[in-house]
This record gives sequence, structure tokens and C-alpha cells, in this order.
Amino acid sequence: MALYRLSRINGRRLLRCRHCYLSITVSGINPPPTSNPSDNSLHSHLNASNFFEYSKRNSSSKQQFYNYDHLIRPYGVYQTLFGNSHISTLASKENEQEPKNTGNRKIDQSWIDEYLPEKARPYARLARLDKPIGTWLLAWPCMWSITMAAVPGSLPDFKMMALFGSGALLLRGAGCTINDLLDQDIDRKVERTRSRPVASGILTPFQGLCFLAFQLSLGLGILLQLNNFSRVLGASSLLLVFSYPLMKRLTFWPQAYLGLTFNWGALLGWAAVRGSLDPAIVLPLYASGVFWTLVYDTIYAHQDKEDDVRVGVKSTALRFADSTKEWITGFGIACIGSLAFSGLYANIGWPYYTFLMAASGQLAWQILTVDLSSRADCNKKFVSNKWFGALVFTGILCGRLFP
Repeated sequence: MALYRLSRINGRRLLRCRHCYLSITVSGINPPPTSNPSDNSLHSHLNASNFFEYSKRNSSSKQQFYNYDHLIRPYGVYQTLFGNSHISTLASKENEQEPKNTGNRKIDQSWIDEYLPEKARPYARLARLDKPIGTWLLAWPCMWSITMAAVPGSLPDFKMMALFGSGALLLRGAGCTINDLLDQDIDRKVERTRSRPVASGILTPFQGLCFLAFQLSLGLGILLQLNNFSRVLGASSLLLVFSYPLMKRLTFWPQAYLGLTFNWGALLGWAAVRGSLDPAIVLPLYASGVFWTLVYDTIYAHQDKEDDVRVGVKSTALRFADSTKEWITGFGIACIGSLAFSGLYANIGWPYYTFLMAASGQLAWQILTVDLSSRADCNKKFVSNKWFGALVFTGILCGRLFP
């Protein structure tokens, strides 16, 4: 009974203080000293749930626990006060420093969380509006082609560039939606992608399909503003867009297929300005984009190579393995060579080649310095490709203005 009253008194004291030590002195119950100083004090290491068990194991006499059943009631005081948490002890501080891993990947905060309504945020993430690098990589080949098709000594058609820029934003978003709908089973097994809206269950597949229809409707509105030849050429790219997500299941070269898809604008931009294609100019330009994609997307694929092996999908990162840098060096040389050939046949002035040398240096920097075992560095090098595209564009622009 004395122990019960004492525990109630201490329980009231504990209620007055959020962070306090368990201090209970029970006459006749003194745990034996140990070699570990931390075990000499119940103040430091015993929480409410193991206090009585500790005392029972170390008691020298059964007489001290003749009425052990009574201890259940005072134990309830501490269980109510603390639940599953630890009293302020050294052990609890260690637990605070090592939070549990719940297995859920935290969604990075971005402008979407600050400026968009809550209901619109999953759709914005589905279209990757918070990650504009994909839009840049899709838009640059379009801008290269439109600028190269301009009349020598004049600026490119800014209206056409605005249309293609908007189209790149919409088509890239539509491609991401298609990818997430088809790959939701894979995305749930990959750490980097498991928080995507469809894979995580924030959006249902039906909602994703409705959003895809909305994106394609806007894209169609842009396509209808081009000439008839460009409409047919642009619509034909949808076959690549819809089939690309399946390639990682079929071949170790999905990055090559992505190159064919992402650089379609190199053909379409020229057609939108000239009304036809000049194969001697646009085919090397298109090929340069494909080789460029093989460089940056192989680097990007190294972020997920462990997960890809586990879930059974393929990539050039797995195909090339330790020979990746040799392969992407070859693709980089082919990219720069194709750009040079395209500029030569388009009669672009000397400033183009100056900027092409700078772009070559940027690409060489990526290949030589990338740490393929570091996800952070692979992503850093991947994102830096927007500057490669900008350098090539600036070179084409200056070469057209100063032939």
C-alpha cells in the first residue's frame, strides 16, 4: 500500500514537469552496483515499463515482492503519463538522435507547395512542373532547329519559339503522366520514384488519365497553329511518346529510344519554319540530339541502377556498367561532330564554332568528373545539360546573325 501511495505522489509530481527523471526510492529494494556506472542509478536508465521488472530480477528476497500484483496499479500511472515514449534518459536522447526510418521518402518542398492550391499540387508534380530540366532538354533541340532555319542575318521567329516552348512544357508533362501511369508498379519499388502522385496513391489512375487528356488537348491546340506538314510530323511523334515507357522492359537501350523521342523537335522546328525538311541539315542535327541524350540520360540512369536490378528493368547504365565513361565519351564526340556537320551544311558563321567549342568543354567536364557511384553528383551533372543546350543555341543564333 505504501508503494502504491508513493507512486501516486510521484505521478502527480511528474505531471507538473514535461521532462523529468523517474525518482522512486523503495525501502529494501536496492539494485546491486555494476561495473557500468550507468546501471547504478534508476534515474538515468529505467523507464516506467521496466522499473518493476528490473527490481524483480535484482531483488535478494522473494519477501520483498510478496505482493507483486499491487505493482500493476502504480505501473499504470507511468504508462498513462508516458505511453510508449522514454523518460528523459540517456537512452531516450540516443533515440531522439536516431529517428526511425519509416520507409517513406519525403517529398521535397518547392514553389508548388507555396503558390498552388492544395488540390492542384499532385497534378503539378505529375507534370514535373517543379523540375524544369526535362522541359529545357526537350525545348533546346526545337530552338536549335528554329534558329538554324532563320534567314541569315535575321533573328529567329519569336512567335514560333514561344509556341514550341509552350509545347515542350505540355508534351514533357504529358510524357511524364504516361510514364507514371504505365510504370506505377515499378515506381513503388524504387526509392526515388515511390512518392510520385500515382505510385503513392495520391492520384488514382483515372484521375491521371483525365489529366493526360487535358494536357494533350492543350498540345493539340498548339500543333494546329503550325502548317499542315508540321501537323502530320508532330502527331507522328505521339507513337514514340506513348511507347517509350515500355522500352525499359524490352531493351538495355531505352535511353536511345528516349533520344529519338526527345529530339523530334529538331525535325519539327525546321519544318514549322520552312514547310519541309532539308535532310542534309536536320538529320545531323537530330542525330546530335540523340547522341546528347545518350550521354545525359545514361548518367541519369546511374542513380537508379541498384533499384533497376532489383525490379528487373533495363538501362544503358546497366549495359555499359564499368565502361560507361568510354561509351558516353564516344557519344559526346558523335554529338559534337554531328552539330558541326549540321552547321556546315546550313552555312552558319564562325561564331557558331566558337560556342560549339565551349559546349564541347562543358560536355567533357560532365563526362570526366561525374562520379557514377554518387546519386547526387549524377543528378548535378544531368541538370547541368541545360547549359550545354544554351551554349549550342547561342552559337547558332550568333552564327545566323553574323554569317
